[in-house]
Amino acid sequence: MTKRILITGGAGFIGYHLCLKLLKLGYEVLCIDSLFSGSYNNVKSLLNYKKFTFIKSDICNPIKTKFKPNEIYHLACPASPKAYQFDPIKTLNTCSKGSINVLEFAKKNNSKILFSSTSEIYGNPLQHPQSESYFGNVNPIGPRSCYDEGKRYAESLFVNYHNFYNINIKIARLFNVYGPYMDRNDGRVISNFIVQCLEGKPITVAGNGKQTRSFCYVSDLVNGLIKLMKTQNSFIGPVNIGNPKEYNIYEIAEKIKKLTKSKSKIKFINSIIDDPLIRKPNIRLAKKELNWTPEVNLNDGLKKTIQYFKDI
Repeated sequence: MTKRILITGGAGFIGYHLCLKLLKLGYEVLCIDSLFSGSYNNVKSLLNYKKFTFIKSDICNPIKTKFKPNEIYHLACPASPKAYQFDPIKTLNTCSKGSINVLEFAKKNNSKILFSSTSEIYGNPLQHPQSESYFGNVNPIGPRSCYDEGKRYAESLFVNYHNFYNINIKIARLFNVYGPYMDRNDGRVISNFIVQCLEGKPITVAGNGKQTRSFCYVSDLVNGLIKLMKTQNSFIGPVNIGNPKEYNIYEIAEKIKKLTKSKSKIKFINSIIDDPLIRKPNIRLAKKELNWTPEVNLNDGLKKTIQYFKDI
């Protein structure tokens, strides 16, 4: 019997790659997405698979489908600052009401469910690198709080549904992800820099560019999610999934400029409010429990991503 999988937010950047990978593995996949920040173009390319179904729907409303999934990957939520700050109430509702609706659907169907949380729950960290035992340093009333606190609340929902209803859950904390099918206008660092370089525009670096990030190529991230879903029921996480190689933002700008052979000049702009100064995952738990480490180095991943943006 073919395994049935529901992916909320499956029309998004990561969701698309996860849908595609699971379809290639032979699974039956249902994607639910409101297209608030996802793209129908991603969905359209997946409709060629007979085992793929798309429902345009908002998870802030109760899920209505006869599809009974064995597993659910709950990815639905605007993920880039530009997207989640566009409508912060929508973001908070997606993390709260939306997560409750997905958890209720999992409870009804006895489905195993994975939640894609985020490294943003660590805020501007005082621990470096960040391990799963760290509680974070988050501004609860800042402009990023709709996402940071929304995800923190959703993690609490998942753990309490697990404890109270005995639902089989997994929690993944995703660090910065990049790769083909990123939205060129989503405001993330790598997509921003690539588009600016290809169009010959100034490369806009916030602040002094010394803030650090760790970038994980999307295929590595998807493999990590699938491995987490396959772990024993006793392991629920949370677990960091990200690349522990750390770069400052100025380095990334210079690297992309070189790889695109662009003549764009780097332009420093105002710092972003509550922008974390450091970001690097401790992935010892992922290595131990998932037998997972990222395999794609930054240069190779950037070349593939740059080629994607050139092609579109």
